[in-house]
Amino acid sequence: MPLQLKGDVIYNEIPSSKDKALKINLNKFIYGTFSEIGAGQETVRHFFRAGGASGTIAKAMSAYDKDFSDSIYGIEEDGRYVTEIRLKKMLSHEIELTEDRLNRKHHPGKIFFSYANTVTTIDFARKFKGHGWVGIKFQLDPLEEYNEIILHIRFKETDAKLQQETLGILGVNLIYGAYYLNDKPKELLKSLYDNLHKVQIEIDMINFSGPRFSYVDNRLMSLLLVKNGMTNAVMFGPDGNNLLPAQQLYKANILALRGSFRPVTKVNMDMFNSAEKLFLKESRVEKDNTKIIFEITLTNLSAEGEIDERDFLERAELLCSLHQNVMITNFQEYYKLVEYFSEFTKARIGLAMGVSSFVQIFDEKYYRNLSGGILEAFGKLFFKDLKVYLYPLKDQRTGEIRTSENLKVHPRMKELYKFFKYNGRVVDIKDYNPEILDVFSKTVLEMIAKGEHGWEEMLPKGIAEIIIEERLFGYSRRKFAKLK
Repeated sequence: MPLQLKGDVIYNEIPSSKDKALKINLNKFIYGTFSEIGAGQETVRHFFRAGGASGTIAKAMSAYDKDFSDSIYGIEEDGRYVTEIRLKKMLSHEIELTEDRLNRKHHPGKIFFSYANTVTTIDFARKFKGHGWVGIKFQLDPLEEYNEIILHIRFKETDAKLQQETLGILGVNLIYGAYYLNDKPKELLKSLYDNLHKVQIEIDMINFSGPRFSYVDNRLMSLLLVKNGMTNAVMFGPDGNNLLPAQQLYKANILALRGSFRPVTKVNMDMFNSAEKLFLKESRVEKDNTKIIFEITLTNLSAEGEIDERDFLERAELLCSLHQNVMITNFQEYYKLVEYFSEFTKARIGLAMGVSSFVQIFDEKYYRNLSGGILEAFGKLFFKDLKVYLYPLKDQRTGEIRTSENLKVHPRMKELYKFFKYNGRVVDIKDYNPEILDVFSKTVLEMIAKGEHGWEEMLPKGIAEIIIEERLFGYSRRKFAKLK
């Protein structure tokens, strides 16, 4: 070990891809297969070049021909090859073959793995940069069930060869992380970018499963993807499993509701239900092809300072209990959210929001980084017939109900506002419940903190029971017992 001198900066040196591959190869128990389709055999190449691969690699293959691939893994109903379903079939098929062909009696200590990727790199027209699915199915003990890590990637580089090399490094990182960082999933997640840069590749979905990851909450892993700058948006469903935004939003009508949801209140659900009714009345909008998104920004999550992971999971728990899809984004400005949606769909897009949030959109300070300022932002925001469904605000001092007819924007913004208002881009929600306009999440939290009763009536059915049962948001039975 080299000497450390006074003044040296201590840092953790990231092992090279060769070092990682060699460490795997030198372990006499790790043994598995590589199946790579769409970008060469870039991952297994690292293991061959590192040396000592004969005791690690059972098989390396690339079933590029579609008919040949179908004969091995079966035909997909949708006829697509770069899908999560295809990847899972590849992983399971190769593990089954390994189990069948290797006699456990002769190799009692072997721990098997199956690594696979199915990707498409940049096309000749350089219009689509490409994407893919990457995963590993592995065990850490011969007698235990298999664990699985599956992720989706989007290439950012504009050269197929560079994309292939990037994929190879990512694959090595995934295999190494699965074996040596499985007890530290947060570090494992970060290690996927070892010897890579975020300008090369984006990871926009990841799911952990299996006995070694039984304690991992995939919703938290989603949050970390955004927090760590690996992607700008992630999505998870009511079951808590992460979803691929591109898959969920493709050619869909989208209605998004942004909020802190800390906790979700009757106002949030009234806004959602009323906006949904209006949205479904729009031309070319069908319920079967409509996605409802409850969106939380990193700004909302870090309103109290640093992002509190437990607080995030508590909000997510309640939204999932209401059977909603949740999206976490790094888009503070609404126009960026709409731009993101527009990557996947040309169908209708709607935003449900309260008057106070809508007025903030007209604040020029949010658009100083744009050369075209607020006009450029609004051009992107109201692109392709986007509509805002506006929920009224009750003035707590005067009791006045503010709608699109009497809201106040900066004098310089009045004419701009009128343009969108009179062109039907702003639609008032009139079918609202006037009895709940005094409900605010902040009030609910304050009442819980003080041990006061009455907050339960401010929340949707079943939410208060979950908060009490699981003691969310600082709820304490002791505080409430003292007031009885």
